[in-house]
Amino acid sequence: MTSGLGSFAVADSLTAASPNPYVVFDRQFNIVWLNDAYARVTMRERTDVLGRNLFEAFPADPDSDSYRQLSASLNRVLDTGERDEIALIHYPIHNADGTMESRYWSATHSPLRDEGGAVVHILQHTVDVTELHELRTLRDNAGLVSRARAVERNHAEAREQVTRMRKMVEQAPGFVALVIGEHHRFELANAAYRRLVGGRELLGKTVAEALPEVVDQGFIDVLDRVYRSGEPFVGKAVQVRLHNDDGDPIEDRHLDFVYQPITGPEGNVAAIFVQGYDVTDQVRAAEQQRVLINELNHRVKNTLAIVQSLAMQSFKSVAGGQVAYTVFNKRLDALAAAHSLLTERSWEAARLFEVASSAMSATVGGKSDRWTIKGTDGDLGPQTAVALAMLIHELATNAIKYGALATDMGKVDITTAIDTSGAEPMIRLVWREQGGPAVVPPTRTGFGTKLIRRGIANHRLADATLEFAAGGVVCTIVAAAR
Repeated sequence: MTSGLGSFAVADSLTAASPNPYVVFDRQFNIVWLNDAYARVTMRERTDVLGRNLFEAFPADPDSDSYRQLSASLNRVLDTGERDEIALIHYPIHNADGTMESRYWSATHSPLRDEGGAVVHILQHTVDVTELHELRTLRDNAGLVSRARAVERNHAEAREQVTRMRKMVEQAPGFVALVIGEHHRFELANAAYRRLVGGRELLGKTVAEALPEVVDQGFIDVLDRVYRSGEPFVGKAVQVRLHNDDGDPIEDRHLDFVYQPITGPEGNVAAIFVQGYDVTDQVRAAEQQRVLINELNHRVKNTLAIVQSLAMQSFKSVAGGQVAYTVFNKRLDALAAAHSLLTERSWEAARLFEVASSAMSATVGGKSDRWTIKGTDGDLGPQTAVALAMLIHELATNAIKYGALATDMGKVDITTAIDTSGAEPMIRLVWREQGGPAVVPPTRTGFGTKLIRRGIANHRLADATLEFAAGGVVCTIVAAAR
């Protein structure tokens, strides 16, 4: 496009009614032409700005971003001869009353050439985008407010979660505490923990400061090991001596607890989580139960001793009574052995292998290669344990008298299995003799045989069968495990 004064006159006629602002600068950025729309948007009279330098008519601090951005764009047009655009520029201007008003613009600078092609003028098409910018800013601010509100909601939810967690920890039935740092300073202790230590002040104090009586009991040493190693410590029924209150005497307690290390971002131990239960009452109850069971066992043994004494006196006057007394006494010994085994288990349960082995040892004497026990082991209830011990005793006694254990080469194999497919577990024990004398079925049923066949009657499916096979006696016993 060529430039000249005549062309500006033509431009006037073409742009007079245009709503788009236009202005023309020479190479020194003097204003040589503008249309009415430009005068309106800049709040100037045409005669006020024509012939004046752009930065004189619309002053800006040379060190400001506004000045540098506009002058750089105009100089690029002069240097390159190419169009240059400014998408957004903040360029304040004076109001009619002389005050400064912050305005935002979008400008396009196009070169105007002479007939030889040299750039002699610059045409600026400028648009006031202040309202648009303000709307965009308002939108951005609205988004910022929205994000701030979302963050606030998240923080509120996090606070609620923390509050709920604190309430849960505070009301937990077990004691909970958190100690931080190498000196184990209390950061948290719930109601159960505070009750355990007599309501003493804990928060902010080290364990040694708050609970001095535990230092010599080794608990600080355990905390130190957990802190250094990063390995948890689990204690079961550990005895600890604690003051219930500052003025109360020290008291023995028993605790189940865990010291669980908590690692920081770098993997080092930052704190130790303490959680557990006061099991003092359970430990004392178990100890009292042991005392009562031992006393009961003692009384049972005294009763068996009296029965033995009465039996000895009674069998003296009977022909062949010594043999009968020996058999009877052996049965009492087997019963006593079963009672002792159950006493060791607090009369709660006895292991199948232990019951069978104890009964064999009481009858045959010591562990021997003459008999073996294999198969599945498991717990037996007290009634089943006593009955099974008596049956094995009778079987062993018969084997010593008439069966496999009556010879040097005979053996007894005991095989066990536990069936858990039903409503309650059932045991199956098979007694198998081999290597003994030829088996001769008895012509009459003795007491021992009757005891074997009737000794298991604790369940509708319980049974005991005897088979006098040629190779040796086989007895199959089925009984409820509990």
